[in-house]
Amino acid sequence: MKSNVDIRKVKIGDEKVLAYIQTESWKFAFSKILSKEDLDKYTNINKAEEMYTVLLNKDIGNGFILSVDGKPHCIAYWNKTRDEEMDNYAEIICIHSLYENWGKGYGSIMMEYILKEIKGTGFNKVMLWVFEENNRARKFYENHGFVLTEKSKKFSDAIEVMYYKEL
Repeated sequence: MKSNVDIRKVKIGDEKVLAYIQTESWKFAFSKILSKEDLDKYTNINKAEEMYTVLLNKDIGNGFILSVDGKPHCIAYWNKTRDEEMDNYAEIICIHSLYENWGKGYGSIMMEYILKEIKGTGFNKVMLWVFEENNRARKFYENHGFVLTEKSKKFSDAIEVMYYKEL
């Protein structure tokens, strides 16, 4: 049976869905990368909901929700890069999906969608940060044409590395 996949822009009222998908995704994806204390801190559903409330109310960033058969499964956010040295780049800030549907191609559908959105707004380059130890995500980005750069930064007790792609 073929699933019905829909992607739409986020709107006020999506705070709970965005927070739930992000925090659940982090629990599975980063359990061996971040300390238990940091993981607990960054997967606090109330704090995540507050963050998304601010983003939605102030219309910050470009967020999307992918639903499978009417059930929200994957979220993504992008915006102009936060890195001052790369002012002509867009940045994929996050792409998260619920663990139970990993490996089914929904992340790829979302990635292709947001890359098209980014290009459609006039950006020709996009970058993102990913945990160095997150081999699963790194392979995903590489499969979508992203190239590892020499840039890295510390996040809690982990290292993030930068990838970029020309559109």
